[in-house]
Amino acid sequence: MTTTGGVRKRCNPSRTDQRRLRALGWSLCAAVGLLGGCGGGGGSSSSGPAGNGADSAVLAAHCVAPRGASIVDADGRPYPDQPGTLANELSWVRTWIDETYLWYQDVRGLSAATLDAARYASPADYFDALKTPAITASGKPKDAYHFVYDTPSWVALSRSGISYGYGFEISFISARAPRSAVVAYTQPGTPAANAGIARGARVLSVDGVDLVNDQTAAGVDALNAGLFPAAAGSHSFTLLDRGSASPRTVTLTASALTMAPVQNVKTLAAPNRSVGYLQFNDHIAPAELQLVNAINQFVAAGVTDLVLDMRYNGGGYLDIASELAFMVAGPGPTAGKVFERMSFNDKNPFQLSDAQRSTGFHDAAVGFSAARGQSLPRLNLRRVYLLAGAGTCSASEAVVNGLRGVGVDVVLIGGKTCGKPYGFYPTDNCGTTYFAIQFQGVNQLGFGDYADGFAPTCAADDDFGHPLGDPSEGLLATALGHRSTGVCQAGMSRALAATRDAVHSGPPLQRPPARENRFYR
Repeated sequence: MTTTGGVRKRCNPSRTDQRRLRALGWSLCAAVGLLGGCGGGGGSSSSGPAGNGADSAVLAAHCVAPRGASIVDADGRPYPDQPGTLANELSWVRTWIDETYLWYQDVRGLSAATLDAARYASPADYFDALKTPAITASGKPKDAYHFVYDTPSWVALSRSGISYGYGFEISFISARAPRSAVVAYTQPGTPAANAGIARGARVLSVDGVDLVNDQTAAGVDALNAGLFPAAAGSHSFTLLDRGSASPRTVTLTASALTMAPVQNVKTLAAPNRSVGYLQFNDHIAPAELQLVNAINQFVAAGVTDLVLDMRYNGGGYLDIASELAFMVAGPGPTAGKVFERMSFNDKNPFQLSDAQRSTGFHDAAVGFSAARGQSLPRLNLRRVYLLAGAGTCSASEAVVNGLRGVGVDVVLIGGKTCGKPYGFYPTDNCGTTYFAIQFQGVNQLGFGDYADGFAPTCAADDDFGHPLGDPSEGLLATALGHRSTGVCQAGMSRALAATRDAVHSGPPLQRPPARENRFYR
């Protein structure tokens, strides 16, 4: 909302502009003047928390270090920054949280000391404190997904899949000491692949820091920085390759890589030749076209059963999850149905109608990487196998919930999913993109209560002794066994059970938070 001549107007950008803003990390009209005739931002008609009558759109883009006209967004337009103060940026953070955060009432109930902006050296520090202290039934924080990105990095990651790395994915069997970190897969032609690193290699140290046992703050920071680099640079790794008795040390140079979100697309050999398998790693823009190509391949092959390997898929764009769900189920159960409906706080901060809150099952490409409006292929399945675990999060869980909401049997194989039915409108202010939970997603049946994750139909452990897509690999073998017999046949390996039964302590290692979320355009 904005006030013009004493009359409060509702900000109502076109659907095209809404999509553009969301893809860029802007929350509808978060930038004053970015869209002609649209002067409002958060959509709240109430006064800000300080009682000054301001809303976040009025406070936005008053920056300690404004970006100049030469710094442009992904569409070549300059940012709307103007000179401001630290107090301006802190005030924007507090007001934006009060307007849009799903649990803003909990933030209002925090101590006066916590809410005192003068105590914080940066907007990011203040933002980090402004979240609910509530916990789930299992005792984990209700909001474990409050984070920031610098805007250029976020735009590069979300729009093109570019991030810094080596070309391997790390799976944490235990993220706390004594830790166990294993290479889950590598991408061809990357530094990791060129160094001969393969699935199953265990990481023992990074830049000389003991990954298994170090619990110092400096050591954990160094481990995270080496495993998940934010910039180009070289780091050393001591690895124990699968099947080897002796560790080796390699130096890898992190570079800007474009991730391949869809890999290993195949139709399995007899006796499972009607089963399609694909490894789906990220709901990022390039995935749209790659998924379309994969499903077309399965349609041509006459696939009657599908195994989606999403055990390492932390999420991304909800629209891509919707497209995938439609391509699995087809129009029969999905026509006119809700894939996910967003439930906001009681202020309805973005002033969305019921229709605008709802994402249907997309039967045509949105236009991330496939031609916009292109009809999507479909398999018309009433059952799908989904390989999952703690790394299966957010938009990936939305695939499970959305399909189950229209009666498709989603057979989960592996471990419990991460438990994140929440999402964001990523919002830029002064070069930082903020991610605060702003909605909870529910399916056609109104269900969205899975903050502690979806339990597997068949519990099975990640099998690092076989390549992904090998019918003998533990999770895939369990899925194929259940398909044939209807019985869960595999269990947890003794080695991994021993690791998980150990007493763990200290700060955890964490992969970048943008890999474990759902985003609305």
